[in-house]
Amino acid sequence: MPEFKYKGKLYYNPVEFVLDWIGGAWKMPILWRLREKTLRYSEIKKTLSHISDKMLAQSLRELEENGLVHRKVYAVVPPRTEYSLTELGKKTIPMIISLRELGITFMKTSGAYTEDLESFPNAKTTKKK
Repeated sequence: MPEFKYKGKLYYNPVEFVLDWIGGAWKMPILWRLREKTLRYSEIKKTLSHISDKMLAQSLRELEENGLVHRKVYAVVPPRTEYSLTELGKKTIPMIISLRELGITFMKTSGAYTEDLESFPNAKTTKKK
């Protein structure tokens, strides 16, 4: 595939392009948490205990700009903001499931698997003896 530019950035293939949209430490975990229901900012923050407010806000903003997440602001005091997946965002979930399953396989193979599968594993891993 020939190289192409999008918003001034040069890409060499579609995989590089999609990873720019959903890659990094936090975007896929955010998408994963929104897969079943709409969540408020504070609800997302609670489930991602190691993310800073700055990084969560930045990741949500980028996901919204790319059309993967919908942000709804309610004009109440205090302000309330809810996030949900768009139709395009929902298309990422099967791929995240596949990556998650591959990650679990790699964790088991390496001896690092110790976590419950309901959420992404914690950063800490321990080797089985």
